[in-house]
Amino acid sequence: MKKTALFNEESFVKALRENNEAVMSRIYKLYFPMVLHLVLVNSGTEDEAKDIYQEAFIVLYESLQRPDFQLRCSIKTFLYSVSRNHWLKRLQAKKIKTDLKDVEEFIPFVEDSVSIENEARLVTIEAAMQRLGEPCRTILEDYYLNEMSMADIAEKMGYTNADNAKTQKYKCFNRLKRLIEELK
Repeated sequence: MKKTALFNEESFVKALRENNEAVMSRIYKLYFPMVLHLVLVNSGTEDEAKDIYQEAFIVLYESLQRPDFQLRCSIKTFLYSVSRNHWLKRLQAKKIKTDLKDVEEFIPFVEDSVSIENEARLVTIEAAMQRLGEPCRTILEDYYLNEMSMADIAEKMGYTNADNAKTQKYKCFNRLKRLIEELK
């Protein structure tokens, strides 16, 4: 009974959220051949496929650790989409121009990869925001999320005027950008 439950998608997600190493290992081995094939048919090596798959698996794992994250596709599709996008970035960084050849069964899901990649990007931004520290986190949240004016932020944070708050927001934003790049 328990063994059967481990084979459905919902149980996999639950097990991943609970850091079940046996399930992580099973999922890791189950879908790696798909990513290996994707990378090999698109100018890559087995080692590059391992790197890409590791990155995608970490994105999945970190996403599932967020209580508000809802996986809106299968684990297989998520891993494929994130791996595909990461591989495309690597090819672009290497200045290799190619029309990416997809694994045929995943072609219909390529459009989903944009939303999956956006979710992955949000996870990275949230992780960077956690590392950013104060007062930058509060300044950026007040400006971008709470839509506060620079004058209101200046008053709240004790800056002498809105220009000083704006300068601090600029520095904080650049720091956030660097953290995001480090986390990619």
